[in-house]
Amino acid sequence: MWKDHLCIVIAIEHYNPLGLIRSLGEAGVNSVYIAIKGRAKIASASKYISKCHYADSIEEGYKVLLEEYGNIAQKRGIKPYVFCSDDKTVGYLDFHYDELKDRFITFNAGVQGRINQFMDKNNILELAKKYGLNVLEAKVCKWGEIPEGLGYPVITKSISPNIGGWKSDVHICFNENELKAAYNEIQAPTVLVQRYIDKQNEYCMEGFSANKGEDVLIAITSTYNYLLPDYYSPYMTVCNMRNKEIKAALGRMFKEIGFEGVFEAEFLIDQDGTYYFSEINFRNSTWSYAATKAGMPLPVLWAETQENGYMRSDINKKFEDFTAMVEPIDYAKRVKTGKADMAEWVKDFKEAKCGYYYSADDLEPWRICVENWDSLG
Repeated sequence: MWKDHLCIVIAIEHYNPLGLIRSLGEAGVNSVYIAIKGRAKIASASKYISKCHYADSIEEGYKVLLEEYGNIAQKRGIKPYVFCSDDKTVGYLDFHYDELKDRFITFNAGVQGRINQFMDKNNILELAKKYGLNVLEAKVCKWGEIPEGLGYPVITKSISPNIGGWKSDVHICFNENELKAAYNEIQAPTVLVQRYIDKQNEYCMEGFSANKGEDVLIAITSTYNYLLPDYYSPYMTVCNMRNKEIKAALGRMFKEIGFEGVFEAEFLIDQDGTYYFSEINFRNSTWSYAATKAGMPLPVLWAETQENGYMRSDINKKFEDFTAMVEPIDYAKRVKTGKADMAEWVKDFKEAKCGYYYSADDLEPWRICVENWDSLG
């Protein structure tokens, strides 16, 4: 039984790992949480944590993981599961996979550093093209380099989520002068400059891959109920996976990578309805908790599949579409800006099947959220 294993969540502290901790807890397993210093102590307030360690850095958190739990497999003959919910942590663990693989069961691609290889945006775009997915034209540039023949507008991104300044590296540029100015704020030494489209929507998929990518479940898809030009939308509609072509292509990609773990895949939808592959996040994302609300808790199902050696045929559940909300951010983006009045927002909040902060069964993170409402939004 996978529940016989100790479950450890190591992640940057905020609301991102909260759904992961709740997904395990609601299945009857209270996890150990190694909380890496972040913006706010939200996830660590969950009642589903058996023990919490605080660390100032990923390096310090990794040291806690090894020193406190690295000998459990040798002593008990059973490896703990380790779950991640942010790029920096999963990337760091991937670079130490050889040290971890005999002690823990964690997200991996079979070879040390292979997840990081496909966290490189150019590598994953090339793999998507190989399996027939539409990809927006892009060029890899050194800092300050102006690409030729790409056309404007363009969007800039760090080549890897673990390099540079994350959001500060993302700029939409409508001409060469704007791109030159953007480089003054970009921290990454290597930048992906990609054609930018005025998207109709985004298409996010949450799932898991097991048995070296042989078994892949895409549990849910999400589209946004309104769009923001330079930010994710905190209010979404959650549906079953219905696009067979994308599902098949992603399955072939995960098989080539050999990935085992929970993932998120993202696409852009153009105004003409064309789907363009954007990226894969090789970790449990925030939106994963909506899959739990749909009856498919991805961390639980991945661990179960790892334990059984196969994916159950009845694992994919059909459900009615529902809404999910990042409550303080949605309030800030809609109510504070006058896009929705308070009565409309409260109605949407009450009707949302999934809240990423609020849970009637785990209220302490919500209390902290309410106390820090303005700073979180």
